[in-house]
Amino acid sequence: MASAGSFSAASSVAEPESERRVLGNLPLAEVRVLDATHVMAGPFCTYQLALMGAAVIRVEALDADDPIRSHGADAELNRRRMGTSFLSHNAGKRSLGLDLKHPAGRAIFRRLAERADVLVENFRPGALDRLGLGAPALRALNPRLVYCAISGFGQEGMLRGRPAYDHIIQAMSGMMAVTGTEESGPLRVGFPVTDYVSGLLAAFAVSASLFRRERTGEGETIDVAMLDAALAIMGPLLTQVLIAGRNPPPAGNLPFGGSPFSGIFATADGFLALVGSTPRQCSGICRVLGLTHLAADPRVARWRDHPELAAEVGPLLAAAFATRTADAWELALAEADIPAGKLRSLGEILYHPHLERRDFMLGIDEVPGVGRGIKVPGAGFKLASATPVPTAPPLPGADTREILRELGYTDPEIEALEASGAVAAPPRSPA
Repeated sequence: MASAGSFSAASSVAEPESERRVLGNLPLAEVRVLDATHVMAGPFCTYQLALMGAAVIRVEALDADDPIRSHGADAELNRRRMGTSFLSHNAGKRSLGLDLKHPAGRAIFRRLAERADVLVENFRPGALDRLGLGAPALRALNPRLVYCAISGFGQEGMLRGRPAYDHIIQAMSGMMAVTGTEESGPLRVGFPVTDYVSGLLAAFAVSASLFRRERTGEGETIDVAMLDAALAIMGPLLTQVLIAGRNPPPAGNLPFGGSPFSGIFATADGFLALVGSTPRQCSGICRVLGLTHLAADPRVARWRDHPELAAEVGPLLAAAFATRTADAWELALAEADIPAGKLRSLGEILYHPHLERRDFMLGIDEVPGVGRGIKVPGAGFKLASATPVPTAPPLPGADTREILRELGYTDPEIEALEASGAVAAPPRSPA
């Protein structure tokens, strides 16, 4: 075992000097991660760790393909099990095809866990325990292991055994109840937000636990529940209930502050989001829109005390915004230091010059099974010391033989494991 104060070596395979130099500056460059996850929350967690330089081995079942491999807008990539949803958060990983129900498969998993710094899994609570691969068993083998379990409702509580997906958690958490309008009824947030916030919180917990391990030499067991994660990001709404005793209604398109000078407005060619909460912002909006008489109204600075103002202001703002394009209003309001932004599609914002300057999207030159280069999302923040350079998302089981050799298995032993069904046979790249 590595001693406290140093991480174990990430890989015995030599890397090109240029890649090693870049990855060596990343915070998790010497951390080994065993990724026993599927679908979205767990893989997104390990993707964040991979972006920070961790060496991630993705364990993939042989008899139950991860459905996210066949999910996305490109039918041909879905057929190849390299769907766009899978590609979005599995770069920088290697794939090991393993049957955990097979005794030899479990032995391989234990050997990997003995050498790992981190294990992330998102099976239903108790599933790995029944196989002898739960946190108590693996941390007995490797006391420095950071074991992170992600599930719908957590490892304890009356709901712990229930299955869950993002859609279910959005409904049960109260998130849908505050999304939409009274007319529309409850609405789902348009992407799997609870999956992704669960993955982010898991990556944060893993990173914090690794930091603690550097000081104490001790590993950790982490319990991440999607329901808890969903509630955690709705803190101001929770305190409305817990402290003020008020259940928040659907918010529609009003921003959280509730100002009548805020919302979504139709322009000559699209929509504009606007926030005016402070007296300076509200009067500034009036001046930019040419509503000088309204800017002089003393009620504008104290709109919270004048609920009748909303009915008067709404039609005036709507008429003014309809006279120019969203881009024109965005620029004019920005010059007046007022928060405003054109409502853009993903296709518009992803190719915006500002985002291209931020280097948010990471390019991968060639992806097996895809046949071309792709771009994938980055970490959402920048480090001054290094930039992630992920490798291509893997085909199912693509790295099985390589990983087994690193664990000390000989080629005849690997062939026997393949013949027994414990591990994946070498994959063929889809035509």
